[in-house]
Amino acid sequence: MVSQDLLDILRCPACVRETEGLLELVKDSWLVCQDCGRKYPIVEDIPVMLIDEGDKWKTTPQDDLPVPPPPMD
Repeated sequence: MVSQDLLDILRCPACVRETEGLLELVKDSWLVCQDCGRKYPIVEDIPVMLIDEGDKWKTTPQDDLPVPPPPMD
């Protein structure tokens, strides 16, 4: 599980320069940007905050996000 302290400081790397880029924890396995909708997986308790990874899941509805997230390529 990702610590609350870390969740409080993490921001969407694609949005943080122009907006707050606040992230919401979803299904204890995903961080979803409240501004752009990118979805960042949490793999082995480590948030994968790569824009390309967030882009892969952007159009996937939150209810359809796999738990646990698939391993990265």
